[in-house]
Amino acid sequence: MKSFIAASLLFLSALPFVAVAQDGAGHPEGSDMEAMMKLWEQVSTPGEQHARLNDLVGSWTAKSTMWMDPEHPMESTGAAEVRWVLGKRFLQQEFSGEMMGKPLNGIGYTGYDIYNKKYVSFWIDNSSTAMFTSEGSFDQTGKVLSMYGTMDEWMTGERDKNVKYVTRIQGKDSFVFEVYDLSIGENAKAVQIEYVRKK
Repeated sequence: MKSFIAASLLFLSALPFVAVAQDGAGHPEGSDMEAMMKLWEQVSTPGEQHARLNDLVGSWTAKSTMWMDPEHPMESTGAAEVRWVLGKRFLQQEFSGEMMGKPLNGIGYTGYDIYNKKYVSFWIDNSSTAMFTSEGSFDQTGKVLSMYGTMDEWMTGERDKNVKYVTRIQGKDSFVFEVYDLSIGENAKAVQIEYVRKK
């Protein structure tokens, strides 16, 4: 099984080279190879869009508020470690806290897809067996990142609910993460997590 997976990964990594024009001897033509390598470098090298995420790197305390019942929000505390991985291509967040009185541990990745010109993210945690993905962009200030995705709501049986995730960078020492349930309304906030940098 491991050898099959390794072979599959090798095949996928070679796909960018498949369409290269070849000369009579079966070798890539020089100019096409050079152009391909230049393009590959352009779409794989982190840039200014990645640098916009720098303020999120660090060790954080977290205060979470969840509005399952609008009149009785549930609050909890936690902590997060955020670091660059894979040559500063993706931010990795490791979160630990509580949800509904039970331990919550999660891992998330956020980056910028240069080819598709959008921020991308995915999240997994021990409260679910699902992966949560989203994509979006910063506003003109470069301080508010809005991303959109879908999720299933097992408590109500709903599937593919539209969700908005908003990260508000308030400076180098704090940021806020918000989740909005768009099936209720544009401003229907379901979750808020306030991050404060550990001193």
